[in-house]
Amino acid sequence: MRKFVSFRAQEIQPSATLTINRKARQMQQNGVEVINLSAGEPDFDTPLEIKQACIEALKQGFTKYTDSSGISQLREAICEKLFRENGLRYQPEQIIVSNGAKHSLFNVMLAILDQGDEVIIPAPYWVSYPEMVKLAGGKPVICARNERFTADLDHLKELINPRTKAFILNSPCNPTGVVYTRKELEKLAEILLANNILCISDEIYEKIVFDGNKAVSIASLDKEIQNRCIVVNGFSKTFSMTGWRLGYVAAPGEIALAIASIQSQTTSNPVSFVQKAAIVALQAKNDLYEKMVEEFSRRRLFLLQNLPAQISYPRPEGAFYIFLSWGHFSSTELASRLLEEYLLAVVPGKEFGADSYIRISFATSMENLQKAVEKLRQAVQKIS
Repeated sequence: MRKFVSFRAQEIQPSATLTINRKARQMQQNGVEVINLSAGEPDFDTPLEIKQACIEALKQGFTKYTDSSGISQLREAICEKLFRENGLRYQPEQIIVSNGAKHSLFNVMLAILDQGDEVIIPAPYWVSYPEMVKLAGGKPVICARNERFTADLDHLKELINPRTKAFILNSPCNPTGVVYTRKELEKLAEILLANNILCISDEIYEKIVFDGNKAVSIASLDKEIQNRCIVVNGFSKTFSMTGWRLGYVAAPGEIALAIASIQSQTTSNPVSFVQKAAIVALQAKNDLYEKMVEEFSRRRLFLLQNLPAQISYPRPEGAFYIFLSWGHFSSTELASRLLEEYLLAVVPGKEFGADSYIRISFATSMENLQKAVEKLRQAVQKIS
């Protein structure tokens, strides 16, 4: 019988995060009191100023097609943000605004990868990176972690070969919350430059950092590495705009042009009125997100002080996750038992390239976190 689904599609795994989150929500809708720690989005509303800007754009009839790469005012505002906050100089034509940072990343893969090109991804990694690489015809190559849960640079050197096209950097990291130090970035940049490898720098969690940490963009180290970097960011995490779907890429001119061409033939432009709201977000004061980060910091501290001693994890320095482990269970088995026996929804670490871990999110209320800690204490006693 003839098959109508492509081999490419058959090879792709659905997002485990979205799958578990969907299952947990369905159980909640059915009246089951599930504590959902699987969510990858802030549990805060979008700031009022941003919503009002969107409403005003709608009232003014700003609902038509725009430039496929985003309106010029937004791309200029992104250039100003990158210079003001990251010390990076870009021209508006180097900025491509897309339908979320996830879409931006996928556009990048399509723009740079030929069949069989390799992309090195340090584990643990965000679940969508390897699948995006495969969808674009590339080959994901997994790099081991060191004791800090950053890329093992000795292993990275061993993996590099003539087919290596790019390296994916995610700092602050999903799922671990680890933030690369400037010195770590300098050592990484040295290897990438010496081997003429692109760096895809996913900086979506850059503002959600704790304990005085600062997320440094690897592209800001010097002009040479900036010319080998593709910076990806967006509005979902910092401004709690996950459903608004708006992200962007800042890239060398040739790559930006390729991404623009791809987008013009696929999704056309990002949503018109959302772009107007994004300008307000970028130009607003930091207090639009600082209170949210303070609350995340409070929740994180509660978990660090109250998680059972049997649980181990890399100390989260950013984002809103803890990547934890105990015992010798497969993450799929552990996640399944936590959901079925303790009504606790978590994401298996297998999907992140670390099968002995599970990811919990503290993007939920303190009340839920208190209940979750109690359930984890019970689970540690029985599941060991």
